[in-house]
Amino acid sequence: MNSGLHIIKIGGNIIDDDAQLQRFLEQFSALRGKKILVHGGGKIATRIAADLGISAKLVDGRRITDKPMLDVATMVYAGLTNKHVVSSLQKLGCDALGLCGADGNTIKAIKRPVREIDYGYVGDILVDSVNPHSIKKFLEAGFTPVFSAITHNGLGQLLNTNADTIASALAVSLAKIYETKLIYCFEKDGVLRDVNDPESVIRLIKADEFKKLKAAKVIYEGMIPKLENAFEALGKGVKNVYIGNALNLYKYQQGEFGTCLLSK
Repeated sequence: MNSGLHIIKIGGNIIDDDAQLQRFLEQFSALRGKKILVHGGGKIATRIAADLGISAKLVDGRRITDKPMLDVATMVYAGLTNKHVVSSLQKLGCDALGLCGADGNTIKAIKRPVREIDYGYVGDILVDSVNPHSIKKFLEAGFTPVFSAITHNGLGQLLNTNADTIASALAVSLAKIYETKLIYCFEKDGVLRDVNDPESVIRLIKADEFKKLKAAKVIYEGMIPKLENAFEALGKGVKNVYIGNALNLYKYQQGEFGTCLLSK
């Protein structure tokens, strides 16, 4: 197996705040070794869609990606946002390479099947959707891939895809080649025992404890799918998963970053 690899995902709240984004990217660029950045979309796409007269469509609070919104998402996520991140990393001496899933045939997906709700052009990632060999070429050439949340189906169709899921799928696939660690960065300092107490970070969670915390409703709502993704990745060869504050990434190499998740 090759040397270590870090896959780091940042959310829309950081993307939306240029000052916070720049602080995060300074810390990301200083992280030693091979690394991949995965970013979400933020609110920029919604704003630009509104400027273009395109209304966001929601069903039960979930966004629908129709054809006009897919065009906007592709322009913003894989274009404007991705290139802003890449150019900022270049300024910091990190030789970044901006990608979507279609580039190098790196990440395929399938259009989400229509059941109770038609989500439109939303992509679901399957077991062998990631092409680790293409990504390895970029890494071994010294590039830092920066993935937007756009994939493709191999038949010419682009798809809007959840960035947390992309990060997890990348980690699982590349764990066959590298000792891989997955880091989810967001606005909180980690998984909190008390959502109203920012000091109540749970430093270590194992799979059995996660089930207990979920049953006791200590962990609930939006944090559950993030942690379920994480523990699934751990069960498929990813060495460690961390969840913490994007602006505290510098603490990672000090062993003091956020919440560490372990399979057992």
